[in-house]
Amino acid sequence: MAKTPPQPLDDDVEVRASGKGRPTPSRRERELANRKPLIGDKSKEAKRAARQALASEREKARIGMLNGDEKYLTPRDRGPQRRYARDYVDARFSVGELLIPVMIVILFLSTLPNAEVRFLSYVALWTFFLIAIVDAFFVGWALKRRLTAKFGRVEKGVRLYGAMRAMQFRRMRVPKPQVKRNQFPD
Repeated sequence: MAKTPPQPLDDDVEVRASGKGRPTPSRRERELANRKPLIGDKSKEAKRAARQALASEREKARIGMLNGDEKYLTPRDRGPQRRYARDYVDARFSVGELLIPVMIVILFLSTLPNAEVRFLSYVALWTFFLIAIVDAFFVGWALKRRLTAKFGRVEKGVRLYGAMRAMQFRRMRVPKPQVKRNQFPD
């Protein structure tokens, strides 16, 4: 391709001044403008204020999460199906809630010198484990049935989420239970 020669300017055409309207800054000026401290304000008051602000934000988020505020929940706990699963599990009694107290009793019984008591405590422990696992399976099954009826399809992981929540002490669940016993969601 042949290049076309530049067209001469007519005397009638007004030539505009090009540029940004200010001189280009020197290297020294740019370096001084970009220079900033690596760490913010180093004074004790500023550090204390930043620490207090961070602590108050954390406390606000902790309380919001405990109360089930959707804004502060972790991604694991967010969504309408997870909320429904929490409410369903919190409304029913689960055998898994007794898992830790039963394990402590069996741990104590396993330290007794009588071999027969130790053997029976281990059998009781494994029997209780099996009962808790069967109960968790039924929680997942009931959740799947209820969620399908209400939402049409079940999100991935909601059944396991409900089963794991059923294995925790009611008072230690996070977010805290929002419903009373036998107050099942619609």
